[in-house]
Amino acid sequence: MDDRLDGIATFVQVVDAGSFALAAERLNLTRSAVGKAIARLEARLGVRLLQRTTRSQNLTDDGQVFYDSCVRALAELDAAHTALEGGRMEPRGRLRVSVPISFGHLCVVPLMLALARQHPSLKIDLSFTDRRVDLVEEGFDLAVRIGPLGDSATLAARKLGVQYTSIGAAPSYIAEHGMPEALDDLAGHSAISYSVAGVTSPWDLRDDDGQAKRIDIDPQLSMDDLQAITAAAVAGFGLARLPSWLLARHVKLGELMVVKGRCNLPPLEIHAVWPKTRYMPSKIRCAIDALVAGIPALLAD
Repeated sequence: MDDRLDGIATFVQVVDAGSFALAAERLNLTRSAVGKAIARLEARLGVRLLQRTTRSQNLTDDGQVFYDSCVRALAELDAAHTALEGGRMEPRGRLRVSVPISFGHLCVVPLMLALARQHPSLKIDLSFTDRRVDLVEEGFDLAVRIGPLGDSATLAARKLGVQYTSIGAAPSYIAEHGMPEALDDLAGHSAISYSVAGVTSPWDLRDDDGQAKRIDIDPQLSMDDLQAITAAAVAGFGLARLPSWLLARHVKLGELMVVKGRCNLPPLEIHAVWPKTRYMPSKIRCAIDALVAGIPALLAD
């Protein structure tokens, strides 16, 4: 078997990453495996590609020439893969997607159902969790994330929209307790709070002038599920701080009223994220395209 391509992608990744350790992380390999791949490549070529010390690594003159040629060759291979995928037209194979629980059920599922109907050869596996999964370690092709992405050299991202938060309550609750006029009035009302591991946080909000306000609440009910909080609000248990896209659904049904709209600090960006590769399979591309096309309309409140 022709082994001339063996180790080339690893070599380019090592140079691009700047270290064996970071390259190993991006390739989902051990550092030892990366080092052995480079050693085999150098032995086969009969030249030293990298000058390594305990603190740094640098390309040799031969290494620089070889690296430039490898980058061009990999770009040609990527173009060939893309051309083949484009000609195939039909995305196929298993697509594993991680989504937040409530947002996934109400916003992502309808889009994935439409995608599955459009592409029968695509097998979509949706996982619902508010935990931030490790895409590479856990074998996911794609994830939808709400909030700061953080720094990750192994992931690519595409912004899908912005999640605002509003405060709502049932018409029956407002009829009995009155509509709060200002943010300071919220403190005297009953509320349903979101809790994490039994801990509830104060509401950090902004008033009509954009000024920050912290409202300390003492909720009778605390839950770690947005749909349960919504159900309690509909039942008249008090004010609920909800994503605007979720509150809007119940406002249209007459089950909730907007008490304060888009008052959270700060708004949260929503992204599609996937493992960074030189070549994106059509199954991932079509899913991202579906999310980009469909999510903004679902976020409109």
